[in-house]
Amino acid sequence: QVQVVESGGGLVQAGGSLRLSCAASGRTFSRTAMGWFRQAPGKEREFVAAISGSGYYTYYTDSVKGRFTISRDNAKNTMYLQMNSLKPEDTAVYYCAARFSPSVGSDYSSPTAYNYWGQGTQVTVSS
Repeated sequence: QVQVVESGGGLVQAGGSLRLSCAASGRTFSRTAMGWFRQAPGKEREFVAAISGSGYYTYYTDSVKGRFTISRDNAKNTMYLQMNSLKPEDTAVYYCAARFSPSVGSDYSSPTAYNYWGQGTQVTVSS
């Protein structure tokens, strides 16, 4: 069993920054690829970023490239999402997800590729 818990959400003005954290337990963290997804009201859950177990490989959806950075600290069993230059369209509940593989796989952008999910943390960007 793997548990993941997000934190760090909040209200920020457009152009501001936030850093989300995801603490994981129950599995060797370095052998667990991780991802961030988000879901806005009335919309489907969408991929944001993914990172391999080693942290060497990272992937982003086009709309956040150059603004968001995914990273991890395997010594602390924690993954991060640094979000800069936030826009109102980034407003959503952000979810942390973990999968039973150190590799992100070719399906890293699909929610079905992940085995465990956190409860989500709200990010609201005001204009």
